[in-house]
Amino acid sequence: MLLKKLTEALGVSGNEGEVRELIKGELDDSVDQLRVDRMGNLFATKNTVNSDYRIIVTAHMDEIGLMVKGIEESGLLRFAPIGGIDPRILVSKIVLIGDNKLIGIIGAKAIHMQKPSERKKALSIDDLYIDIGVSSKEEAEKLLSIGDYIAFQSDYVEFANNRVKSKALDNRVGCAILIELLKMDLNVNITGIFTVQEEIGLRGSAVAANQIKGDLAIVLEGTTCSDVKGIEPHFQATNLDGGPAISIMDRTSIYNRPLVDSLIETAKENNIPWQYRRSSFGGNDAGSFHLAQEGTPCVSLAVPCRYIHSPASVLSLDDYRHTLNLTVKFIEKISKGGVI
Repeated sequence: MLLKKLTEALGVSGNEGEVRELIKGELDDSVDQLRVDRMGNLFATKNTVNSDYRIIVTAHMDEIGLMVKGIEESGLLRFAPIGGIDPRILVSKIVLIGDNKLIGIIGAKAIHMQKPSERKKALSIDDLYIDIGVSSKEEAEKLLSIGDYIAFQSDYVEFANNRVKSKALDNRVGCAILIELLKMDLNVNITGIFTVQEEIGLRGSAVAANQIKGDLAIVLEGTTCSDVKGIEPHFQATNLDGGPAISIMDRTSIYNRPLVDSLIETAKENNIPWQYRRSSFGGNDAGSFHLAQEGTPCVSLAVPCRYIHSPASVLSLDDYRHTLNLTVKFIEKISKGGVI
């Protein structure tokens, strides 16, 4: 399955090459042009003679991860986070280090050796290390280097009622939807942009947005979902099985309201479940596109993901399919005029 291949590929921010090559292979026979810019953003262009509209659809390729920042005399590794990671989820996780995907285990002082006061505090990054199974710095240096990227090892698993567990659902789910979209024949000109380094400040999209003009940018995302016990409804942001989440505003954008209303209308016309993204926290690549050049109107569609930014995020395949369907129906509506 496409989503399985994408999520199991490694692509920490700044090191998206494996994911990019996978996407290029998927699209090579389906689009008119593929190109990569100096930042590493992948542009996939699909043209039609039937429309004057140019729609930009974007999804970021990168995932959160870690980087080796030091090697102790014992051979244990110290590391730094890349992107927003909660240190509390890291202990005992399996990681893959460097181009050779060296296996490591994130460790900490055993609970039996902790003082009572230590047990009351959440561990920080500085309390953790990675064990690669060697006994000295010299052994470790033969296998890896400071600056090597570290990704989580986490298999794609389907379980229960159309649920998926995997790493990197933020935002390989958006990449998967965009790939499926570009394989279709829709009556508008589409430029799909798979961006880099979104997780560390929308860096790829800041460059990409200044290279292309469009009538509209649709941003596809995996977004936070906290619909679990103990979380008040207004903090839950989205609900699993509630359909695609449509944003009105977030930390980087206030979305084009007429286009948001048209998107909601499209969902209702086609009996597609949908929900508002009930949070203004976070942001996405729309923060770059709506400010670049003369400005590009933006909308954002997101698939809800529980336990986001962890090695074991969870989504609903029904939400995935509804998000793809709504994106297609919205673009079809645009192709008929009267929306933009």
